[in-house]
Amino acid sequence: MGLLPKGITQFDFDDTGRFEVHLDQACNAKFESELHYDTNVSGTLSYGQIGALSGISSQELFLWFPVKGIRVDVPSSGLIYFDVGVVFKQFSLSLFETPRDCMAVRDLESGNSIRDGKVNLRNFDMNLIKKALGGTICRKVDKRSSAIAQSV
Repeated sequence: MGLLPKGITQFDFDDTGRFEVHLDQACNAKFESELHYDTNVSGTLSYGQIGALSGISSQELFLWFPVKGIRVDVPSSGLIYFDVGVVFKQFSLSLFETPRDCMAVRDLESGNSIRDGKVNLRNFDMNLIKKALGGTICRKVDKRSSAIAQSV
């Protein structure tokens, strides 16, 4: 599975499922959209999902969204869902079959990023966000990655 790019220098994993990955440099990889990886990526692995994720952001149009978790359907539907805080972005699992090359970049500046969660998305037009995310928006119901798929 290629959720993480090439360039991993260290990988730590403990008995609770907590992991930390160290990359040789911050970088961007192109899938259906651009993903940014910080030099340190961490999260918690559990059956069918990664929670408490930090260090990955997804770009749609001019906005950067922090990826807070990743989940797959069990049994597999062939889809993978990225939790970007207020919505879930859906991708085909086949995009992540092999690790991608990652282009070195400087860390994103906070003025151009909402990775830190400090931008209030209520000020944005949800139709613009829906268009940027490919038309499918899953509204979050609770913090356990439960979602009801619905169009905005």
